[in-house]
Amino acid sequence: MLPAVLAIVAAVADARGAHGLAFDALLAAVPFAAVSALVAFGTYLEVREDAVCGLQALLWTLATTLLVLSCAARSPATETHALPPLGASALAACLAVFGIKLCVAAAPFLRRLALAHPAKP
Repeated sequence: MLPAVLAIVAAVADARGAHGLAFDALLAAVPFAAVSALVAFGTYLEVREDAVCGLQALLWTLATTLLVLSCAARSPATETHALPPLGASALAACLAVFGIKLCVAAAPFLRRLALAHPAKP
């Protein structure tokens, strides 16, 4: 979940006006997200019966795409010293994808917790 932490750091940096730091954090998150997407896809290929693995791989791919899009919109080559709307929107969508990933990962644990009954005294 290092890409998620780096995306949160980028969002906080954007809120504080440090757009250069946000760009660096997003640029650092891209390779980690790409490797996570490849690992998740490999896991899905090994265990094709588990739909959650497939969904996680798809969400990692979407998060990687949004991170790259946000980095491209903020690229120093654009020579804007402000936050481009596309960069902010892509980062917000990426954070939403990470939130969905968190919900998907937590669902089995919450289901198990709901089925648990206290022991009889």
